[in-house]
Amino acid sequence: MKELLTRSLSGLIFISLLIFSVFYSETAILVVFVIFGLVCMSEFSKLINLRGFIQYIIFLAIVGVFAYWKPSQEATMILLVFSIFVSFFLIQDLFTKKVIPLFQFKKFLLATFYISSSFAFLLLIPSAAGTYEPCIILGSFILVWVNDSFAYLTGKNFGRQKLFERISPKKTVEGFLGGLLFSCVASYFIAKFTLTLSFGSWLILAIIISSIGTIGDLIQSKFKRQANVKDSGSILPGHGGIFDRLDSMIFSAPFIYLFLKVLHYVS
Repeated sequence: MKELLTRSLSGLIFISLLIFSVFYSETAILVVFVIFGLVCMSEFSKLINLRGFIQYIIFLAIVGVFAYWKPSQEATMILLVFSIFVSFFLIQDLFTKKVIPLFQFKKFLLATFYISSSFAFLLLIPSAAGTYEPCIILGSFILVWVNDSFAYLTGKNFGRQKLFERISPKKTVEGFLGGLLFSCVASYFIAKFTLTLSFGSWLILAIIISSIGTIGDLIQSKFKRQANVKDSGSILPGHGGIFDRLDSMIFSAPFIYLFLKVLHYVS
């Protein structure tokens, strides 16, 4: 009972801080996400045994340039291409490698285009259409939370077929499908109550977040398995670290941003 209370309280604080910052101002969400990002970078650096402080400078530089100063769209697209390119390499490593190769150059590559750039895109998502729209990023997080919650509940009660037993023994195909289904249902209500994107657009976002977010979760699990740890950190009692809470969104962020930009150009 005490563990459940602690877990609920820390989760409530995390969610409340995120919601408050999203609706308060662009500056507030920038400050909160920079703090989250630095903590996440620290946790990730420990997982891959990346020492020093250069990765933190890279993080602040990328977030500062792309999320605060906001350079030309061409520069942002170049960052997006590199980020998605690295994401595909991580997906390849997930399915073809028993152990993700972590030579020094690749560690910095991941710190730059897996962690740092993803936080930049998380901050760019609300203004992907040109004006700041907090419900876009909040709706994306709601889809992640719905997917995670119902994937767990469906998998626990109906799970039979393992999804990726070698990396995450508790994840099941039934759980994944349950999370996807309820995310799609949630997308209807998000579209109806936020009056931002159409239901069709939110439905596509639900599919992107559920599928790519699950891959992101598996990739993070593989990093933890290689480091022989259960959680990436302990800053959130009962939940683990910031990286544990944001792994799905971190991996999904470049793809969400890409979809929103395509949607903006074709609409």
